Formats: sequence, C-alpha cells, structure tokens
Amino acid sequence: MGRQVAFIGFGEAGQAFAQPGARAYDRKTDDDAARAAKLHDYRTTAVTGCDTPADALAEAQAVFSLVTADQALPAAHAYAPLLAPGALWLDMNSVAPGTKRAAADAIEAASGRYVDVAVMAPVLPARLSVPLLVAGPHAEDAAEALRDHGFTNVSVAGPRVGDASAIKMIRSVMVKGLEALSAECALAAHRAGVAHAVLASLDASWKPQGWGDRVDYNLDRMMAHGLRRAAEMEEVAKTLEELGVEPAMTHGTVRRQRSLGSLGLTPPDGLAAKLLALGDTA
Repeated sequence: MGRQVAFIGFGEAGQAFAQPGARAYDRKTDDDAARAAKLHDYRTTAVTGCDTPADALAEAQAVFSLVTADQALPAAHAYAPLLAPGALWLDMNSVAPGTKRAAADAIEAASGRYVDVAVMAPVLPARLSVPLLVAGPHAEDAAEALRDHGFTNVSVAGPRVGDASAIKMIRSVMVKGLEALSAECALAAHRAGVAHAVLASLDASWKPQGWGDRVDYNLDRMMAHGLRRAAEMEEVAKTLEELGVEPAMTHGTVRRQRSLGSLGLTPPDGLAAKLLALGDTA
C-alpha cells in the first residue's frame, strides 16, 4: 500500500476494507464499555487504532469515511480541519446526493479533496471485490487510490459529486421496495393459508425480461389503467387489513397508480417516450 490510509469509523465495512498498516479512529473507543471490543477489531485486522481523530488523520492521503448515515455530514464538518492538504476524503456512506454535496463543501473548504463513493453491494463476503462507483471532480484520482488499496471493481460514475450517490439511492427504491413488497405479500399469503398458490402463480406469470422492458411495460399499464388498478388495490388493502397485515406498501401503490392514471395520457411507444411524456407531472 503506497499511501497512508485512514479510516473514520471502523464497523463492519471498515473491517472488511482494512489493510495492514492503515490507521483508524472510531468514536466507540471513547466509550469505556465498547473500547475493548473495538481494540480487538484493530488487532484482528492489523490496523493501528488511534485514540483521537487527529492521530488517525495525520499525514493520511486517503481517508475512508465509513460512519452511520446520520453521522456522514457531521463527520465531514468535524474532521475536515484535521485533513492534510489535498487528502482524499472517500465518503462511502449511504446518504442522499444533497448530503454528499454539503459534505463536499466542508471538505473542499478545508483544502481536502472530496469523493462521492457508492458501495453497490453488501461488503460481506465481497470485501475488496465489492463494486464501487466514484464521482466528483477527483474521481479519477480516487479510483486510482482505491485500486492501490486493493479494490478490484471500481468504476467512475460521473464528474459531479452526487452522481454515484444518486445511482445507489434511486436503485434502492426498487431493491429495498421489492423486499418490502415481498414481505407484505408473503405475510398476507401465509395468514390466508394460500402462500404456496400465490408463489406458484407469481412464478407462472413473471416473465424473464430486462429492467428497461419491465419498467416500460409497467408504465404502459399504469398510464392506461391506473385509475382502475388503484380501485383494485384499495380492495387489496382491505384484504390485508382483514388478515391483520398493515398494507403500508399497498397504500403507496394505490397512490402511485392513481397519480399516473389520472393524467389521462395515451402511453407512447418506448420507455424514453413515456418518461418524457410524464415529465415532472408524476
């Protein structure tokens, strides 16, 4: 590892990405009750644990910010004055593009170089092979630093801070949303005693297709039949309520179906044309 690396935050992700010789500071070491466990984490990964953020950041050329989402911006504000001039602040936290741009302002004002990094898969078991997207004016330098550290799947998302975060956050609408929908559907099917039949029906009707084709088809149905589908989904919500399952996702589906159906648009051919027709109205 050719450059001095520091970690701010040393939880699961920090330990997964650690390389011997790096420095780390985690505010849990300020808590006597948690200190022993965190010191064990440092020893296990051959990382030098530091008692203060200043010790960790001294002479660091690349800093991995791996804190909880609510601490991403406070960490940037708190530790920016401690950075060496030109140090890369690799913000790998799962936060909104606007939060990353605010953090970038703090880092750049202190002569650091801010980088928006999106971790696009679970860090375990992938570790250094996890796919990363980097964005911002220092993205190319950051990609080189990440590869030097040992990461093997690094791509540049764009020149603007927030480009990588936007991809991750918006993708999560689908990924996390499908998880929540699956839970709502499965719980209701189980309570109704029809889980096997519901899952078999989904298997039979779920066509293999790319996401572009899938979204194009879904928008077509919603634009043409959203009002009728919203009414049907209101009955679905009643069904779940009768089973004692809160229809949280289903209520959202009612609103989204109704909003697109109420526009009264004839669906044009192709996904791009549909998105253009919807514009800012949906």
